[in-house]
Amino acid sequence: MRQVIVVGSGPAGYTAAIYAARARLAPLVIASSVEFGGELMKTTEVENFPGFPDGIQGPELMMNMQRQAERFGAEIVYDDVVRLELDGPVKRVHLGNGDVHEALAVIYATGSAYRMLGLDDAARLSGYGVSWCATCDGAFFRDKQVAVVGGGDSAMEEATFLTRFADTVHVIHRTDSLRASATMQQRARSNPKIRFHWNKRVAHIYGGDLVSGVGLVDTVDGSEATLDLSGVFIAIGADPRTHLVHGQLDLTVEGTIAVEGRSSRTNLAGVFAAGDVIDPTYKQAATAAGSGVVAALDAEHYLASLPDDLVSAAVRPADAETVDA
Repeated sequence: MRQVIVVGSGPAGYTAAIYAARARLAPLVIASSVEFGGELMKTTEVENFPGFPDGIQGPELMMNMQRQAERFGAEIVYDDVVRLELDGPVKRVHLGNGDVHEALAVIYATGSAYRMLGLDDAARLSGYGVSWCATCDGAFFRDKQVAVVGGGDSAMEEATFLTRFADTVHVIHRTDSLRASATMQQRARSNPKIRFHWNKRVAHIYGGDLVSGVGLVDTVDGSEATLDLSGVFIAIGADPRTHLVHGQLDLTVEGTIAVEGRSSRTNLAGVFAAGDVIDPTYKQAATAAGSGVVAALDAEHYLASLPDDLVSAAVRPADAETVDA
């Protein structure tokens, strides 16, 4: 049995693992068999994570976090969680390979998944002109033509932010009206650098190594057109990865995991949540990392409150190498 299991391996999960390992809690990190490292593994240069004045590649940043966690004693398992039993003093984490790991505390940091366009080229050119985060990548498109796909508040926020850098921001929307709030609509409509393309859907994204344009289909008459661009920002929403905890952890109206105030504490004792899975607003690597710190500290304080005989049954750093988790 472990003291702490961290489910997730993005900035929140790995930061929680670093802090938990430094506190000698010998955490086990379930990093996924496919999506280990989180969304930053799909990103090229990251310029806004503190401590890297010249920027750093997304995969490199995540590998650094992993190595740092392992340096302090965290163990990484590359498999997928298929079921969680979170009630009671001992939590159980079931993996796809059939293994079941037990722990006194679980930190749930599975992040969120951006909604996709369903185009092969969107995935192929992710990080090479296709982005889901204007605040992350907007500065790379100074004086260029870019598009934002979507019509909600997040799309208008992305478009307005991108006008700080881009020459023109093309908003592409399937209908002739926006879902965004009146205030966000007015802000975008009054910006001379934003141009709207109504009743259009993106059918193609063009480019070899980098995005060069999009192919649009009119949703009313079916006509087709192309638009030369250097960047495409997809802002059609993101879904927190909460499917494993439905019916166990309370959720907010936005669908994220509910926590107490600024803490990471959920409605179940010994279960903590961190990162984008509790954050419907900011969704930044730096804020996720900070959330991971909170979760690790909360878990440490929780473990300190448990009876000594229960905690003593868990894996310690000295025996983590020889005791089967």
